[in-house]
Amino acid sequence: MRILFFNYEFPPLGGGAGNASYYLLGEYAKNPEIQVDFVTASIDDKYHLSKMGENINIHRLPIGKNASNIHYQTKKELISYTWNAYWFARKLAKKNKYDLTHSFFSVPCGFISMLLKWEYGLPYIVSLRGSDVPGYSERFVGLYRWVTPIILQVWNGASFVIANSQGLKELALKSETKKEIGVIYNGIDTEEFFPTDVKKNPDEFTIICVSRVTPRKGIRFLIQAFKILSSKHNHLRLLIVGDGNEKKMLEDLVEDLELKDKVEFAGAVAHNKVLAYYQRANVFVLPSLNEGMSNVMLEALACGLPVVATDTGGTKDLLTDEINALVLIM
Repeated sequence: MRILFFNYEFPPLGGGAGNASYYLLGEYAKNPEIQVDFVTASIDDKYHLSKMGENINIHRLPIGKNASNIHYQTKKELISYTWNAYWFARKLAKKNKYDLTHSFFSVPCGFISMLLKWEYGLPYIVSLRGSDVPGYSERFVGLYRWVTPIILQVWNGASFVIANSQGLKELALKSETKKEIGVIYNGIDTEEFFPTDVKKNPDEFTIICVSRVTPRKGIRFLIQAFKILSSKHNHLRLLIVGDGNEKKMLEDLVEDLELKDKVEFAGAVAHNKVLAYYQRANVFVLPSLNEGMSNVMLEALACGLPVVATDTGGTKDLLTDEINALVLIM
């Protein structure tokens, strides 16, 4: 089988969707009967070709990416990816006989798959990730008005449409699509993420949040809540792992709240080094305003951490309040 796979996110670019692609490609790499061309975005202004195993080609296309912000793609960058990835995919489709295409995100990637189906008759699968589903984010309310008809057309033309959580499926069905939507949860590698037997510092209790540092992740509310808790429990510490366009504002907030001695910003950490941070912590908190299916929550659970999270998206699929987590009603 030969697959043409699209996702503009791939480590170090992006977040959960990129990591999910990484894990999926890792599984494909174990099967030599599956050949994959994966088309993603470059972190600089050059095209890069790399391999994962012998059967996976990773094509990184330049999209005018600003390397100072690798966790968020602008509309201009997404348009650039759509244009470059489509024309690059046409060249690949003329050279190789693909059985199907697979796109993470309805737009822009699913739109590319739809065009390739029209031109080459290639069936395609769309994996819904969150922001590509109308109604998911208030930030895209204006944009959804324009792109929802395209999204519905992409779904209707797909052989399969797969959400990464029951909550995301239910949201997609509110768009009045007649398409049947399945659910396949994200997975993680439990050989990479696991509990530790090393004893933690008994004089400190560390709360960890691993996340992109963007408004949607709600970290400002976590810091404000931490101010109240730490005023009553002096041994508490807050560890924030990740980077994003809200980091400077949050650092200023920590200073204004006089928490600099209790809050640590670890910044961007390579995915293969995050385990050490989970294993330092006593509890994991994810205060997101919306989520599809959180990879970091899966990683935290695999590391044996108790979880506190908001009841959004895939959280409801993973957690049961007061059984394996404390779920906060929004």
